[in-house]
Amino acid sequence: MQTVLLAGGLGSRLSEETVRIPKPMVEVGGRPIMLHVMDIYDHWGQHDFIVACGYKCMMMKAFFNNLHLMNNDFTVRLGTGRMNLRPCRKMEWNVSVVDTGEATMTGGRLLRLRDWIGDETFMVTYSDGVGNIDIDALLAFHRAHGGLATVTAVQPPARFGNLELAKGDRVAAFTEKVQNYETWINGGFFVFEPGVFDYLEGDHEPLEQSPLARLAADGQLFAFKHKGFWHPMDTVRDREQLERLCAEGTPPWLRFEQRSDPVVRPMIYA
Repeated sequence: MQTVLLAGGLGSRLSEETVRIPKPMVEVGGRPIMLHVMDIYDHWGQHDFIVACGYKCMMMKAFFNNLHLMNNDFTVRLGTGRMNLRPCRKMEWNVSVVDTGEATMTGGRLLRLRDWIGDETFMVTYSDGVGNIDIDALLAFHRAHGGLATVTAVQPPARFGNLELAKGDRVAAFTEKVQNYETWINGGFFVFEPGVFDYLEGDHEPLEQSPLARLAADGQLFAFKHKGFWHPMDTVRDREQLERLCAEGTPPWLRFEQRSDPVVRPMIYA
């Protein structure tokens, strides 16, 4: 199954770093945050990625083109340039890096990948948020409810947008304003059916606004509730917190002992 990483934004709230590199390449624990996200999927046997880049796209293309050299030792014959790699770390990833436009919104980036994805179920996430998501349970939940879309719902500090959940885990409303009660918000880690493309209109459209709102209104968006670790990297303070967690050993986003809610078939409302 292919996993799309949305990796084209400006990252303006982390401008101390993103003025020189794309936000997904800002390092945490000596590695770009995007690779930490990919590690989560890799743990569950998901190895096929499409990176939807935009801002400083050429830098990201060069990074992935050379990643096999950075991950391994090698011997090079300088006269011919012939190189023999000596593998240090097994990495069975297939990565497509696609320029989806510097000014394109997240919904538009996804729409531009329609031909890359085809008619298969696929996953989508952001390149700057990590969590110990049980991807197998997420996929099982998605297949059980039969709708077009699943979003992973998380409970971070109340400075984020809001998911209003109805009985049976159906998303009743998708709004950006935080309410004055316990909040479930969009944590990324989506699963989509190809029918989601019919809800996307063009480059101008953020996935998080009209498309998800209309999917919710049509009863096609369901929430997989994750009560384990989740943390975004929106600010310098966030990056420093993730750095501290890396320094303590295996980071919490790669500790999978705590499972998410049991997978049950949700009630689908007409």
